[in-house]
Amino acid sequence: MEKRFLLGLFLFLVLTLPLLAAGASVSRAQAGVVGTELWCVAKNNAEDATLQTALDWACGPGAADCSPIQQGGPCYDASDIVVTASYAFNDYYLKHGLSTDSCSFDNTAALTSLNPSHDKCKFPSSLSVSNGSFSGSSFSGSTTAVGMGPSEDINGSTRIALHWFWPLMTGHMLVVLSRVILER
Repeated sequence: MEKRFLLGLFLFLVLTLPLLAAGASVSRAQAGVVGTELWCVAKNNAEDATLQTALDWACGPGAADCSPIQQGGPCYDASDIVVTASYAFNDYYLKHGLSTDSCSFDNTAALTSLNPSHDKCKFPSSLSVSNGSFSGSSFSGSTTAVGMGPSEDINGSTRIALHWFWPLMTGHMLVVLSRVILER
């Protein structure tokens, strides 16, 4: 009987502690404490003509704020289409959902956690939008729900599922193992 009690106590601790820890990390993430800064940048290996087409779309119909990459702006560099397109792509990404879909540009852009800012050219990040400090032409104010579309919810539920899945799977295996041991 004492053997079963100790085994039960062990299983209880093994099962509940990881779940409590997972719940705490999810709570911090939902509160905005945990996060990764992301920027949408042009791919180095993209064709210049394709980048120019995507840049024209971002600054035109895409309504990105391209004034910093215009002549005289802090991010103007006529000799580097990748840097120029990166600024426009990032502005569009920040204003249109913070999702991988808003950072595609015909597969010429990608998300990065490396800050592309240089000299006087400062790129706002995904955290600046979620914290309400981005002051682009189509966003101002202090709301924290800007552009959080379905992809954020899906990514969040994937992280939660992984936090719950492995502790539950481990716990299940321990219960099966303990039953095998106790039946002997």
